Amino acid sequence: MMTAVAWTAIALLAATLGGAFFCVGAKIDALGASLNARIDGLGNRLDGRIDALTSRIDRLDSNLSARIDVLASRIDTHLDRHAG
Repeated sequence: MMTAVAWTAIALLAATLGGAFFCVGAKIDALGASLNARIDGLGNRLDGRIDALTSRIDRLDSNLSARIDVLASRIDTHLDRHAG
């Protein structure tokens, strides 16, 4: 009789722990999915910001190149005037 009570207690404990592990696992999966979605959203926002900065840098680089070309032309003209 005592053995049956012990085995029943062990079975109830095992069932309770199994259910608890299942609930915790489900919560971890849900949190993981939520975190994954948030990380993807942040990644998309960051990609957009990087693309905007890249286009801005390209415009500045183009403008700077044009200004350097103008200055090089002016220096060549100045040197030709004094060397010639």
